[in-house]
Amino acid sequence: MMDILVVLEDKSGNIHRMSQEAIAGAQQIGGECGLSIGVLALGENAPALAEQASQYAVEEILSLENKYLFNYTADGFAAAVAQVVSSENPKYVFFGHTYQIRDYVPRVSAKLKRPFLNDIVSYSVQGGKPVFSKQAFNAKLVTALQLIDDSPCIVSFQSAAFSSDTIQSGLASVRSVTVNIDAGSIKTVPEDPFQETAGGVDLSSADLIVSIGRGISKEENISIAQELAKAMGAEIASSRPVVDSGWLPPHHQVGSSGQTVAPKLYLALGISGAIQHVVGMKGSKNIVVINKDPDAPLFEIADYGVVGDLLEIVPKLTEAIQAFKN
Repeated sequence: MMDILVVLEDKSGNIHRMSQEAIAGAQQIGGECGLSIGVLALGENAPALAEQASQYAVEEILSLENKYLFNYTADGFAAAVAQVVSSENPKYVFFGHTYQIRDYVPRVSAKLKRPFLNDIVSYSVQGGKPVFSKQAFNAKLVTALQLIDDSPCIVSFQSAAFSSDTIQSGLASVRSVTVNIDAGSIKTVPEDPFQETAGGVDLSSADLIVSIGRGISKEENISIAQELAKAMGAEIASSRPVVDSGWLPPHHQVGSSGQTVAPKLYLALGISGAIQHVVGMKGSKNIVVINKDPDAPLFEIADYGVVGDLLEIVPKLTEAIQAFKN
């Protein structure tokens, strides 16, 4: 029997980075609270995901294959996960808080009649049990949540709540499990694998991000940042004012009302650093800020900062990267 069950998400045949973070969180919480850990891999690539997860320090891997899970549907995945949770009866069920999880896990919660503690950013331990914390009112408040009645407790963790770099290695056994899914219960039409956003911009999995703010001055200047991102192999993101101005679609927005990211490098161009933006990117491993305002709040959390005109600096940086690559 496992106390914590971590449900994996498939990212092109590999474990999604935010699922890895959830495993790291399970190991940390499990170690402090004396809880055993299991992992569930499901879908078309379940065997491959299970094999990858078996290299982690957990008790057991569950591998679930079913023809109704080969293409993602909220109905199919919710039915499968709910059945596995009912049969395995863990105390906690952990997920990374991706768009796919937001889509189907509320249905799991409804099927099991159990609460869903979503978008958790941290935890503490009281009385030998975890207390989960999430931000509220644009990160101005923190809410502490602890389940006091019967398990299971369903929890999803915000990006960078834990670091995947801290996952402990091990060797776990793999057990195949089955579920019964009624074809008639799947009311949605299977399409391409669920993307993080409608536009396919998966900022939550990006290693490199170039993010632009109001300091870009006008829409025509966005191409300067896009050329830099192309040279770096990075994704383009933005602060809310850029989206509100209609210069970029909403799925590029980072912050409390956009996506939460934790790339290896977050290059902020002309972003002052409002708290609503900071909460969405503060987990980045390296933060580089270019801004002509030396008092911009984002410099306070930057690893590296350049005070200057981004319209002059960025083209030179792009040229230098292109020259280095050539």
